[in-house]
Amino acid sequence: MNTANPQSQNLISMACQLRRDVINSLSVAGSGHLGASLGLADIFSVLYFSVLNHCPEEPTWPYRDRLVLSIGHVAPVYYAAMANAGYFSREELLTLRQLGSRLQGHPSRQAALPGVESASGSLGQGLSIAVGMALTAKLDKQDWHVYSVHGDGELQEGAIWEAAMSAAHYNLHNLTAIVDRNGVQIDGPTRTVMGLEPLSEKFEAFGWHVLTCDGNSIDALLNAFHKVSEVDDKPTVIIANTRMGAGVPQIENDYTWHGKAPDEQQREAFLRALDNEN
Repeated sequence: MNTANPQSQNLISMACQLRRDVINSLSVAGSGHLGASLGLADIFSVLYFSVLNHCPEEPTWPYRDRLVLSIGHVAPVYYAAMANAGYFSREELLTLRQLGSRLQGHPSRQAALPGVESASGSLGQGLSIAVGMALTAKLDKQDWHVYSVHGDGELQEGAIWEAAMSAAHYNLHNLTAIVDRNGVQIDGPTRTVMGLEPLSEKFEAFGWHVLTCDGNSIDALLNAFHKVSEVDDKPTVIIANTRMGAGVPQIENDYTWHGKAPDEQQREAFLRALDNEN
């Protein structure tokens, strides 16, 4: 975790804050998806505080980069990143999943939450939405970039591969997909539910540029996103190897924490674990 790079250190600290916000918001809600939200904290820290060209004070700024959250159940870390970036108050995070809250269990455009580009929840749909956005930018000769975030279990959906084929056909170099490759889904390891390998070769066969990195390493993520800018003829996928529950050792890689919220005692224990890790 130690690094001499001030930018990396700031992003590491932000990832820890995102994890704290996720734990607290799920504990208050009493429901939600903890494991993957914790595992994605480093990715969302890098996206919102280093990579994305966005303007929280003007969420509909026409030249902003677009982020499509295809795995809508990790909304807690998505909301935490947006709140810390200034789209809305961090205090609102404690309204997660409550009746009348803008922070629904899955993101919704109808909730009027600034910064949400698309509704999500039905897995396998996000890449198609991202392809449409990226094609729009290309046809309109706009420079903004589209990023989409996916779970590895989601890649078992056929629609993902139809969208992947379309992205390569239209040479959408302004599209980057990030795969949360934690190897775990709701029913157990992906290799036993429906194996995905050889994953890199599959994306390459569909015409994508493929990057693989440690998705829980800030420096590795920064390096991967830097390499994206060097590709000008095809879409890029970053296969980010993560640990479900990263930052809380007692639940790391435990698929039973896919969709479970901590009680008060667990909340305190998990927050202590985060402090020890950082």
